[in-house]
Amino acid sequence: MISLSRLILLGAAVINFCFASQPKIEALDFADPSIILDPKTSHLFAFALKGNGKNVQALTGIDGQWLPLPDVDILPVPGMWVNATHPNIRAPDVHYIQQTDTYILYYTALHTDSPYYCVGIATASKVTGPFTAFHHPFACPLEDGGAIDASGFYDEEFRSRWVVYKVDGNSKGLGGPCGNGDTPGFETPIVMQRVSSADGITPFGKPIPILLRDPDIDGEFAVYVLFYSSHCRSQPEYDVRYATAKHVLGPYTRQSQLIGAANASKNNFTAPGGATAVMDVWGTMVFHANCGAGRCMHQADFAVDGGKVKLQG
Repeated sequence: MISLSRLILLGAAVINFCFASQPKIEALDFADPSIILDPKTSHLFAFALKGNGKNVQALTGIDGQWLPLPDVDILPVPGMWVNATHPNIRAPDVHYIQQTDTYILYYTALHTDSPYYCVGIATASKVTGPFTAFHHPFACPLEDGGAIDASGFYDEEFRSRWVVYKVDGNSKGLGGPCGNGDTPGFETPIVMQRVSSADGITPFGKPIPILLRDPDIDGEFAVYVLFYSSHCRSQPEYDVRYATAKHVLGPYTRQSQLIGAANASKNNFTAPGGATAVMDVWGTMVFHANCGAGRCMHQADFAVDGGKVKLQG
């Protein structure tokens, strides 16, 4: 089984950085992290699922240090479709839309009328919000188990904007590994939904399946790289893998494991997964792994050479 991360299209340049062996914020439960290089401040920001009294947690990265923003909850009020008692916000992902000078937040939350999760959208004028949520979900295939782990992506080459997410067939499972290993088993495809390049919200056409696993895209020239996690998040075998394609819609070819048991043993963490990255300047990836506080955020820097992703350090 695979858990959703993000799709990232990587340019052909080789950029060298170092692998970080320790959590970037000690003793902070910061699961499902995403990362953005804010074009307005030139600072990195990271966001994580509900925890520490916030619906969506936030960190800022300045001069190589990640600093908590304890007074910031970027989504204080989720959409009206979200369960008010247990919103369980997950997988926040923020993008800047230059055409409207607006920030878009894609997030996963528990539906108010179902045991399943769906993807919502919120907008703000600042990267740290507060974001104003839309009243209705963006993607909500409840008949298939809902939708989770959305990530936005702008394809520079074709000037198109997409939202990639996972259809959560695991939530309908009858038991076994990841709750969905027993017969009959339900599919968990990664799908891409094209949206307006001008607003990042308005959908065009229907979602298109690209991989029967999990996602995160970025892009520039030659190779699209899909980061995903295999195995169950509760298992020590949980890891970070990637697949590549020459077109944003694939077909995607699975490549090797990127972060797994060998890295975990060497760097003193277990069950790494849920990777997302930026290539604008640093080629920086964040992911989460087990820690005493729950799931701590780690950072890994990487090079891209000939369409292959290589950790540095």
